[in-house]
Amino acid sequence: MAELDTLDLVVLAAILFGTVAYFTKGKLWGVTKDPYASSLAHASSAKAGKTRNIVEKMEEQGKNCIIFYGSQTGTAEDYASRLAKEGKSRFGLETMVADLEEYDFDNLDTIPDDKVVFFVLATYGEGEPTDNAVDFYEFITNEDVNFTEGNEPALGNLNYVTFGLGNNTYEHYNSMVRNVDKALQKLGAHRIGDAGEGDDGAGTMEEDFLAWKEPMWKALAERMGLEEREAVYEPVFSIVEREGLTKESPEVYLGEPNKMHLDGTAKGPFNAHNPYIAPIAQSYELFSVKDRNCLHMDIDISASNLNYQTGDHIAVWPTNPGEEVDRFMNVLGLSEKRHTVVSIKALEPTAKVPFPTPTTYDAIVRYHMEICAPVSRQFLAQLAAFAPDAEARAEMTKLGAEKDYFHEKISLHHLNIARVLDIVGKGQKWTNIPFSAFIEGITKLQPRYYSISSSSLEQPKKISITAVVESTQLPGRDDPFRGVATNYLLALKQKQNGEPEPCPFGLSYELTGPRNKYDGIHIPVHVRHSNFKLPSDPSKPIICIGPGTGVAPMRGFIRERVQQAKNGEKVGKTLLFFGCRKSTEDFMYKNEWQEAKEILGDNFELITAFSREGPKKVYVQHRLKERAEEINQLLEQKAYFYVCGDAANMAREVNTVLGQIISEQRGIPEAKAEEIVKNMRSSNQYQEDVWS
Repeated sequence: MAELDTLDLVVLAAILFGTVAYFTKGKLWGVTKDPYASSLAHASSAKAGKTRNIVEKMEEQGKNCIIFYGSQTGTAEDYASRLAKEGKSRFGLETMVADLEEYDFDNLDTIPDDKVVFFVLATYGEGEPTDNAVDFYEFITNEDVNFTEGNEPALGNLNYVTFGLGNNTYEHYNSMVRNVDKALQKLGAHRIGDAGEGDDGAGTMEEDFLAWKEPMWKALAERMGLEEREAVYEPVFSIVEREGLTKESPEVYLGEPNKMHLDGTAKGPFNAHNPYIAPIAQSYELFSVKDRNCLHMDIDISASNLNYQTGDHIAVWPTNPGEEVDRFMNVLGLSEKRHTVVSIKALEPTAKVPFPTPTTYDAIVRYHMEICAPVSRQFLAQLAAFAPDAEARAEMTKLGAEKDYFHEKISLHHLNIARVLDIVGKGQKWTNIPFSAFIEGITKLQPRYYSISSSSLEQPKKISITAVVESTQLPGRDDPFRGVATNYLLALKQKQNGEPEPCPFGLSYELTGPRNKYDGIHIPVHVRHSNFKLPSDPSKPIICIGPGTGVAPMRGFIRERVQQAKNGEKVGKTLLFFGCRKSTEDFMYKNEWQEAKEILGDNFELITAFSREGPKKVYVQHRLKERAEEINQLLEQKAYFYVCGDAANMAREVNTVLGQIISEQRGIPEAKAEEIVKNMRSSNQYQEDVWS
């Protein structure tokens, strides 16, 4: 073979380089940047080079009011956004909304006293901070907290406002905002107005917020010398229709949560910003009645780097039902434009577009907005100005202004925004409302969390869900109020089990997802770790109270203990108190409990309460009282006590009954017994995984 001289090599190299350049143009180089694109590409809110200095950020953006939120389900974030908009429109404040986890707080002592800081803080679980507020909470409540200036008092410069979101069915009601407020006061900071508290347990969160904010604004205006002006809607986002793009264009998001998913290169870490599209291995019905559904699903995570521990939660990312998407589009006059491609751009440098763009109206409404959620009174008041006629404007104004009237007409029936507009407008289209108002005023569609009902020891790469399908008949509504996520899961189950057109209760869903990426029965999920955990020593006795779907994590616990016994470990006494309506209708996992009994023997016992089988209703708390002597003996052996289910009634009554058992069995006053129960909670011997 002839040898190549230097000139040949140079020519060949040039040809090779030109060929590579030609085929990679637009992929590796020469990429035209879309000026309107918002990709959320890295599936994280933290950006490289972004300052974590609060003062620096406020000065850089010309802000005099920063509103921090600690949010788990999106409600606190929504309230923070609403406060920011109102502060700007009514009082001319230069506001910005900020995620607590994106900033450091050691320079809170350098914030000038002509600025104000808001803290909108949800309490999660048993008095815990939300995931994004953990670092802030640990910092501000630390006994040895240090700031940059070393002032005395440390935060004598700081003007602040607080509002908390809590649930009175939990023992540590609104503990986040109470503890943060206490810490700030101790450090010498000046609170403006009352420390507000909203109560989700009583169903008064929204009205608590509205009642708190009016006197707060008055106090803030006096403190900062602000003058109220007529509030006029000023959009935070611009919407640009993209004539050169269609829904088939590869750069257009059709519901994908970020750019990795758009490009088909999704990879971990999978979390609240970046779901894993998981296959559903199997799904089946747990009830044997026609008018109620309860689902068991096994989610396969073997092809991901997701992992879980027994007792954790799985988050399901739902999609809105087609009927509600159509209703929303129709009442706004957008039906013909549903697949029009739009780009959303923030008109304010600190605002964040809550989903990736360019996208379509349909994708925004179907995958990113809580369009099925009950509407807020404040939002109706804001939309009154855009009503199609004077009669509708007057009705919207009245609904927004009168608490009792709003409750009677809207709240009682759990009406969503599209249904309200349709009723108030008497079928007219509301074409005057800027679409930006909905992006700002409707909460982002949130993942739904379920207690995992499997054992990570037994099946580390398969997560089980046990979920009752929500369907509630309400007075004044033609159709029941239906849960978004559980009916979505029911449709998936129907499809997996051979129904040609899955349509639970007349609701249809885009089961194959954007660009068919969920086809083959897939669902977007991530895992949230929980503190609801078995004792590290399997020989410790446990008492589990899990009526209804509250049995979900208890199933995981018992399957874990069965696996431990199979592995040759010594397993302690395990009592499960389970309740349902009838043994013939909703007795979940009946055969599994028998299998557990065969392996664990006398160390496992199932105690049942069938509320509708006898002359009077019997619940798990009654069965617990009947076993008082044995329960007390197990507690004296340091048994762990677990409760999962309804917080408002069952969990509260179980707590009371346990105090009574200890009092009666040990011959001590009830007050002393209640103190023992309280100490059990603080030492994690008593754990709850409850919901309102």
